[in-house]
Amino acid sequence: MKPVHPSADALPSYSRRRFVQGLALGGAFAGIGLWRSSPVWALTSAGQPTVPGGTDFSLDVIEAPVNYTGVPRLATTVNGGVPGPVLRMRQGSTVTLRVTNRLRVPTSIHWHGIVLPFQMDGVPGISFPGIAPGETFVYRFTLRQSGTYWYHSHSGFQEQTGLYGALVVEPDGPERHPADRDYVVMLNDWTDENPEHVYAKLKKQGDYYNRARPTVADFMRDVRHEGLSPALAQRRMWNAMRMNPTDLSDVSGSTYTYLMNGTAPAGNWTGLFRAGEKIRLRFINGSAATIFDVRIPGLKMTVVSADGQDVEPVAIDEFRIAVAETYDVIVEPQDERAYTLFAQPIDRSGYARGTLAPRPGMEAAVPALDARVWLGMQDMMGDMVGAHASHDMADMDMGEAPVVRHARTEVGPAVGMRANTPRTNLDDPGVGLRDNGRRVLTYADLRTIGGPIDTREPGREIELHLTGNMERYMWSFDGVKFSDAKPVHFNTGERLRIVLVNDTMMNHPIHLHGMWSELEDADGDFQVRKHTINVQPAQRISYAVTANAPGRWAYHCHMLYHMEAGMMREVVVS
Repeated sequence: MKPVHPSADALPSYSRRRFVQGLALGGAFAGIGLWRSSPVWALTSAGQPTVPGGTDFSLDVIEAPVNYTGVPRLATTVNGGVPGPVLRMRQGSTVTLRVTNRLRVPTSIHWHGIVLPFQMDGVPGISFPGIAPGETFVYRFTLRQSGTYWYHSHSGFQEQTGLYGALVVEPDGPERHPADRDYVVMLNDWTDENPEHVYAKLKKQGDYYNRARPTVADFMRDVRHEGLSPALAQRRMWNAMRMNPTDLSDVSGSTYTYLMNGTAPAGNWTGLFRAGEKIRLRFINGSAATIFDVRIPGLKMTVVSADGQDVEPVAIDEFRIAVAETYDVIVEPQDERAYTLFAQPIDRSGYARGTLAPRPGMEAAVPALDARVWLGMQDMMGDMVGAHASHDMADMDMGEAPVVRHARTEVGPAVGMRANTPRTNLDDPGVGLRDNGRRVLTYADLRTIGGPIDTREPGREIELHLTGNMERYMWSFDGVKFSDAKPVHFNTGERLRIVLVNDTMMNHPIHLHGMWSELEDADGDFQVRKHTINVQPAQRISYAVTANAPGRWAYHCHMLYHMEAGMMREVVVS
């Protein structure tokens, strides 16, 4: 079965013009804005505008106009900008953030990845009631960590409409990897549609935004390359699971404009440098629903931090950044020329781009989109020893007996497939990045400096399955959506192991609020500390958690529409 299908250029011309490229000017506000003739996101570069810093912040959540596609729209903003201002803080300080809601509906801000009291976590209905229109909520907490993080709304679809921004916590001592320049590079997806309408369309047709569904021409090509019987068998297999091998993203470039630091590709966000300087790039995926693959043609990147935690440096050409993840990389351009920062979504339906350059106005060639790659056997059946997958859960016997436990609730219309032999490897870069000729980062490459925060062996194990039905657009844990689920209970102070099994064919970046997730390898040895862990299709992963944060916490997939559809639980530490 050949998974590569050259459909990367499948978008119609109007989509390429309006959504892929966007407009050069998305908006212009007072203070921190969407775009200016000089970069606004430099943190330490001489001559660049500064951003808020210190210990006391006033943030207004307010609607403001934007125009990315030629059609004016209202965005949900912090202080009038998309993204909101970069908040610079220092480890060890106690910060106060006064958030005033100037909307007509409730709002909230969650400080993603920051360890804090649960009352300050900012999740309506779990950790606080939300911020009513006209009210001010005062967040106050002490920073016990350093690194690159971000903030976003946890109310409705406000994250999709612009309520997000970067949060940089400087260490209380010297930087482990000092740099001459320091830039935030925030990636986002923007749609002119009302996100509620996007969600309604997905509920009616899960692949509504997929413009690369298999066609008769694809089938005939497969017949030529593989023969009639294998081509028919492949189609029968996908039809039995009610799945689509090109279902890589729920929402695509057919409606999305992909942004870098609030700028569409045509706007060409630019960060300046001098040849020979070390530049720290703090990549944040603040998207609602888009996984990006990032590279800088002509420049090697050295990853030095993952989710705000320093890692042993690893040199790469490309990395995949799931929704809500952050990666810090160091680059050292030696030539006085421009370099393109290129971020293409996993479904190859567009791109975000910016430039590193010695002078304003310079730009480099933008690479062609990679070919869209279909999901393969490992994405469906994991280790391919056996699988159990069908729409109505009738047996689809493909090998040995199941080797994982399935909850009794993993039945019915909410569960479209189950993987009985999930893969456990961490060295797979994922669909579209396998064997592409570039050095691609994987979780197996990441090693948090200093080891685990708790050396105790976990004394208890909790296994949860990531479940869904793409045809009905239903998402859940163990087949139970959030509104029907009971909380998961941790005992205060215990060390436990969480096992996640992805019984779907989509990636799910899973975020546990309030506590670190310490990813383990297949042998149970500590690998890397993160706040968001992407679980690939048909994959089993495990991580250790120290339940040192009493309170009520959110635990969910960070794909906004998956969370809204039910892939969320409450965790109670008591």
